[in-house]
Amino acid sequence: MSSTPAQLIAPAIRLALSPARFATYEAVAAAAGRSQEDAVILYSWNAHVSGALLTPIHICEVAIRNAVSEALTAVYGPHWPWDRNFENSLPVAKGNGYQQRNDLITTRNRYRTTDRVVVELKFVFWEKMFTSRHDPRIWDIHLFSIFPNLPRAQPVAVHRLRLAADLEAVRLLRNRIAHHEPIFKRNLSAELLKVQNLVEARCQVSAASVMGEKQALAAIQAKPF
Repeated sequence: MSSTPAQLIAPAIRLALSPARFATYEAVAAAAGRSQEDAVILYSWNAHVSGALLTPIHICEVAIRNAVSEALTAVYGPHWPWDRNFENSLPVAKGNGYQQRNDLITTRNRYRTTDRVVVELKFVFWEKMFTSRHDPRIWDIHLFSIFPNLPRAQPVAVHRLRLAADLEAVRLLRNRIAHHEPIFKRNLSAELLKVQNLVEARCQVSAASVMGEKQALAAIQAKPF
């Protein structure tokens, strides 16, 4: 098998990935006084760091959805996906935005156990559970038992707002990774810290495990330019 000459590698990759997609990386490389080959290196790093971030994001998503499910079980019982009071507590969205109530109904109609519904509901479903509408029944009563490592000196509403904001940031990062989009312009160290803080609020051991692997942090720090 013949090897490709070095001067042809970057143009070949550019063509394979599409000029439009590769242009984002070329522009950044050019602005930094770098070559097309450096744009390939940045693209490869972007793919590598995306993969490295999936593990802590995975742990975060599972920890949060299980935490919310536990809170819902405490309020509405073990079959909370079918509880009409819970269903009615969810907003009826207008337009083409995310339909949280419809998401619940569609999912519970397809899967007949709570555990399965928890697995299949969208990440955004769990994010939307951290809105003020759920404070009286859920978070005012259960926030500190579900997230025992949150400092009690701050009120429930402050913690809930931060949890919601951090979850949104993590979800948007996750979606960009899932669609193979550029994430090199983001403050990935800060977003990894949000992942850690979300998990730590629930379980310090799990949070230590997330950061203990060091793969994601090492990948972030290896950014070529």
